[in-house]
Amino acid sequence: MKRFHVHVAVDDLQKNIRFYSTVFGAQPEVVKDDYAKWMLEDPRINFAISTHGKQTGINHLGLQVDSEEELEALHGHLAAADAPVAEQKGVACCYAKSDKYWVTDPQGIAWEAYRTLGSVEMFGGDAAPSPVSGGTEQKVAACCGPTGCGPAGCA
Repeated sequence: MKRFHVHVAVDDLQKNIRFYSTVFGAQPEVVKDDYAKWMLEDPRINFAISTHGKQTGINHLGLQVDSEEELEALHGHLAAADAPVAEQKGVACCYAKSDKYWVTDPQGIAWEAYRTLGSVEMFGGDAAPSPVSGGTEQKVAACCGPTGCGPAGCA
């Protein structure tokens, strides 16, 4: 089953934890010095905030799945969207180890399709692939995004 994912870059983590905890009526499941995440069932969403990003606001959107089969089905949808797709397998980023596919929509918003494999103790640092024209993939040194941390952000 899919879970919608939203990652917002914030400038004051504690202020935003208080705000979103009040809005959601729940405390985050994960809280770090630079990151917080709510795994809500109603609505079914993985909502994350962090102080990583060059500007505040929506960092990226995505769909989280529970199985490899669901992830590969989403990969097929992304590949059919007429945009380059970047693949990340077994990457450690944003306190999680995941298999992911990234695409950027026509407005420049990064979309992530991913399956979480476990948790890790670091925010990021692995090499991340980046889509290039023609649908091919290219490796770049960065974290968790089609063009690395920053405007594309992390999951």
